[in-house]
Amino acid sequence: MSDWNQQIIEDFRSHGGHVGGQFEGAPLLLLHHVGRRSGTERLSPMMYQVVGDDWAVFASKAGMPDNPDWYHNLLARPDVSVEIGDGTSIETIPVHARDLPADERAPIWETQKQRYPGFADYEAKTSRTIPVVLLTRRAD
Repeated sequence: MSDWNQQIIEDFRSHGGHVGGQFEGAPLLLLHHVGRRSGTERLSPMMYQVVGDDWAVFASKAGMPDNPDWYHNLLARPDVSVEIGDGTSIETIPVHARDLPADERAPIWETQKQRYPGFADYEAKTSRTIPVVLLTRRAD
């Protein structure tokens, strides 16, 4: 894991799920997932959007030409967990990941670009469709 991600994770955990720096004020979660080839547990901080009782995450990879590894890991093993905080405490929640089809993806993606224009910049930098993954609470 990069030092940059590790710093975000430490900041997130020490401040009840809130972070400073470039993500200050942005909704951030920690995604626990398993490497599809390695079987190694991974942890990825990422922005999210609340969608009803669920959370949407965006496989933008800053507009790179390929999808991030965590996206492929979720397709292979969609039952994962997230850490979400309210500024005072963090809850770990088991979730099921579902890659959204175009009709469900479109309104969520448009909202994300309106709220955080950097996502529109990522879209402009790549020829791929940036996947939107919906994380739904599991009853474990």
